[in-house]
Amino acid sequence: MATATRRKTNSTTRKTAAAKKPASKASKKPKVATEQLLAYYRDMLMIRRFEEKAGQLYGMGLIGGFCHLYIGQEAVAVGIQHALKDGDSVITGYRDHGHMLVCEMDPAKVMAELTGRAGGYSKGKGGSMHMFARDKGFYGGHGIVGAQVPLGTGLGFAHKYRDDGGVAVVYMGDGAVNQGQVYEAFNMASLWKLPVVYVIENNQYGMGTSVKRASANTELYRRGSAYDIPGEQIDGMDVVAVRMAADEAVAHARDSGPILLEAMTYRYRGHSMSDPAKYRSREEVQETRAERDPIDRLRTMMLNQKLVDEDQLKGIDKDIRAIVNDAATYAQDSPEPAPEELYTDVYVDA
Repeated sequence: MATATRRKTNSTTRKTAAAKKPASKASKKPKVATEQLLAYYRDMLMIRRFEEKAGQLYGMGLIGGFCHLYIGQEAVAVGIQHALKDGDSVITGYRDHGHMLVCEMDPAKVMAELTGRAGGYSKGKGGSMHMFARDKGFYGGHGIVGAQVPLGTGLGFAHKYRDDGGVAVVYMGDGAVNQGQVYEAFNMASLWKLPVVYVIENNQYGMGTSVKRASANTELYRRGSAYDIPGEQIDGMDVVAVRMAADEAVAHARDSGPILLEAMTYRYRGHSMSDPAKYRSREEVQETRAERDPIDRLRTMMLNQKLVDEDQLKGIDKDIRAIVNDAATYAQDSPEPAPEELYTDVYVDA
């Protein structure tokens, strides 16, 4: 598998781990253990099958409100998460199911929350766009565009204040990166050298508007340069490339302060389940799926290098489908929240 082609911002005042990397490194194929590659494959496939099932339940009327699927973007969350350690924090926007699953949140409880059931992570009161698991280091998907960025910067501040060695990973989309609060957060993070990795998941379209029509400068990895935050653009459809970049970015954040990664990725479905996505051609989607799909790329690489065989991969898919089907069954069997739940969880004990 080819590693990412990377471009970096220039900083005369700060040298980062990424900036010091020799140019020849990008041309070398990383040596990754088969067990690790299979872990990536399993995690990406879990997200894909879970999201496919969520789409089915939405079509059946079992998931209400908005539902934003992560299909196509799996390599980003999986590659980043495998670079983290216990005690690190993750926060994202409303396209959040994939991030939850790689944070090892229970698929059954995630699905129960999507369907508004009492067995969900937010007791059925948050739905797709608002669920949390502090014990897993997941501080929510957030429905307000860009709102997670200052909140995630606050998580970085907490790690530094407590001196616990933790890093906060803050995901945002290419649409959210144009919000003003993002740059207020960048400024504070840089001033205080907070341990934050900002990840822009550039899936080419902010809701229904292409990046080219919405951003005067489409090289989003440069957005932190005014605040002396180094940036890097990576291939977000290559899980190994994401992991390599994440290792360096996380190490930089722990030692030196904030850093920004722009992962070039693509969503196959509409912005949400209610979006017919008529702003792009069917040929564009089909071409991306055929040539850049992150799961197929990893699968083909492992088969070509004879690291695994077809039966082994089919077995993984069978196991994951069983887990996802069980999650859907659990969700449908769970009761709806009791009326008195309207009055709980309004405040938190400080």
